Amino acid sequence: MKLKILFLTLILFPCCIQAFSQSFREQFKSSQNDTAAQSKVLINWNKANPDDPELYVAYYNFYVKKSMREMINLERTQKGEKSFEIKDPKTGKVVGYMNDGATYDLALVEKGFHYIDIGIEKFPSRLDMRFGKVYILGKIEDYQRFTQEIIKTIDYSQKINLKWTWTDNKPVDDPKKFMLSAEQDYVMQLYNAGDSQLNNMKAIAETVLKYYPDDVKNLSNLAITYLIQKDYSNALTPLLKAEKIAPTDYIVLNNIAYCYDAKGDKGNAIKYYELTEKYGDDRSKESAKKKLAELKK
Repeated sequence: MKLKILFLTLILFPCCIQAFSQSFREQFKSSQNDTAAQSKVLINWNKANPDDPELYVAYYNFYVKKSMREMINLERTQKGEKSFEIKDPKTGKVVGYMNDGATYDLALVEKGFHYIDIGIEKFPSRLDMRFGKVYILGKIEDYQRFTQEIIKTIDYSQKINLKWTWTDNKPVDDPKKFMLSAEQDYVMQLYNAGDSQLNNMKAIAETVLKYYPDDVKNLSNLAITYLIQKDYSNALTPLLKAEKIAPTDYIVLNNIAYCYDAKGDKGNAIKYYELTEKYGDDRSKESAKKKLAELKK
């Protein structure tokens, strides 16, 4: 399940501060293209109701949006849906892509973090505030703080027994599944950022496993950090545990087979590639079949 965290949502609600007047949140949203007007709304809102959690969400959105600078990047790989191919006019081959992108004024982003941190301190069970901060830390590629915030969130979830809330302090449906699904997407972002993020991936996986030792995805995540470093013996430990929990998970089975193959254990490599062929999807079946043909020569 792919989770997309954009800016923290500002949902309108009918409670008015004064009779026949718009709520501060409505005023803020209706003036979204006028930063001066929004700034005045925030000042008045803060004076009238400094304990409104949505005030800190609004402050955060205000500074993050203000910090963004849209731009077009010429790159070798395609990124996102809004991307255009650049072709060599002679050969017709794709030689690059024009990708939409954004840069951020980090001073303004930090102002946003200042307000969302106040919001998190005042309302620590608001998961939207925490994930909103994580999202932007990922966009500015501050992966150390990105990882720290994810770990703080996982740790705090135990203190409140997963009783997370979202906008308007409404409870999050199936909070464990929701939180871990987001965490998995964040780990994938670290993986895509390259080998320099292996320690961060490992730290997050180990934190989840501290509370949920049977979580197959994070057992696999932990194993991947070892696999990339070619530490196959340590990779096998979480993978074999994951196999006991999910014996037909073909991704786990394939990675076990890969480890044994890399270690020169031909018998176990064949065993697990056969299991991968049995339980895998079409692509993994075909790959396992090729590996088995090589091993059985």
